[in-house]
Amino acid sequence: MRDLKVFERQGALKKIILLLALAVAVGCTSAPRQSAAKRQPKPPDLLTGRVAFQKLLIAAHGWAPDVQPFRLQSQIMTDADGRDGKADLWIANFASESRSASKPFIWSGTSLPDAPLRGISPGTQDGYNPGNTSTQVFNLAYVKVDSDAAFAVAQKHGGEKLLAEDPKTPVFYVLDWYRPTRDVIWHVIYGNSQDDAKLHVVVNAGSGDFMRVQK
Repeated sequence: MRDLKVFERQGALKKIILLLALAVAVGCTSAPRQSAAKRQPKPPDLLTGRVAFQKLLIAAHGWAPDVQPFRLQSQIMTDADGRDGKADLWIANFASESRSASKPFIWSGTSLPDAPLRGISPGTQDGYNPGNTSTQVFNLAYVKVDSDAAFAVAQKHGGEKLLAEDPKTPVFYVLDWYRPTRDVIWHVIYGNSQDDAKLHVVVNAGSGDFMRVQK
């Protein structure tokens, strides 16, 4: 009888050892999978210009209650090509008359090492002169047409043909005030910069109408 109990104890001990060995084996096989999953970069978050602008305006009001925007621009990044009016990095410039200062605010939806951290971050404060024609403020309410609609217009005026010929061409966007007609306008720019743009289409941000191809 005593030998039977010893045998049963030995059998139970073997089962425990076997279960422990299985647990260690499962842990060893799942750990590399978890590590591989952690190493996978998070895909970029893409926003249209007006959506990003609204987020940045809320943040800018924390800096100065009287802020007004005078420029919005998307940045070309290696993980986003700017198609469909969307980008993963937008910079908005705001001015405050009460502070006589301007300040950029950045929205980032990318994890690239050369980009700001995801979310909203403020830039460096600078001076502001209301008489400067390059920093004419406007009301965001004037922007009825988002960057995706501006892109669609630009596609009909040379963009579609250009991208068919050179699909790797990046697209970026600039929004600012156009003093001659007193309109807020979208610049849809195909290329790496305004200076060497392959195509530069201007779209009215209030009506969505095509205005011109910038030469």
